[in-house]
Amino acid sequence: MDFKNSDTIPGPRTEDRLPHTAEAAVKIVIVGGFGVGKTTMVGSVSEIRPLTTEETMTQAGIGVDDNFGSASKTATTVAMDFGRISITDQLVLYLFGTPGQERFWFLWNGLFEGALGAVVLVDTRRLEVSFDVMGRLEERGVPFVVAVNSFPDAPRYPLPELRTALDLSEDIPIMECDVRRRASSRDVLMTLMRFLHSLAMTGALT
Repeated sequence: MDFKNSDTIPGPRTEDRLPHTAEAAVKIVIVGGFGVGKTTMVGSVSEIRPLTTEETMTQAGIGVDDNFGSASKTATTVAMDFGRISITDQLVLYLFGTPGQERFWFLWNGLFEGALGAVVLVDTRRLEVSFDVMGRLEERGVPFVVAVNSFPDAPRYPLPELRTALDLSEDIPIMECDVRRRASSRDVLMTLMRFLHSLAMTGALT
């Protein structure tokens, strides 16, 4: 259809329209290093068709991007992923997945604007990347929870050991998840919302 010569502007698909019962919307960012599963998480849990900005990886990234543990990955997010999920009839979460490659991290500041909280996705094969990720959230004052994505070939560690390795304070929730599963991704988001509610109740969330 030639929309330029049409008198009507196409609106959102029926299934993508915001529920009429929605009273509040919250912006959540999903962050982590390259290949930890951010795009997969947004896609698995979103109730609307997710917006992705994936581009095919090229030779230009060789020697620049660290794709350890993700050698078979052929595409990467270059701007953001976007999805939406209704937690209740009244509460809607807008999900923004950040690009994982460090050369695109300059985009994070804009994505963090207005975010109430964040999910930090962790790959146990590359724990060191998580320190920079969490540091950026702490600098911006964005509360977060940590979700360890269960890759089949990744080493498994008890959560208390991972908490120590990541130098997480006891009040920050950490859990295992499988971002390919909608229920698992939703559980992570529910944990984040409970964490944010507890912060609000104690006055720690501003």
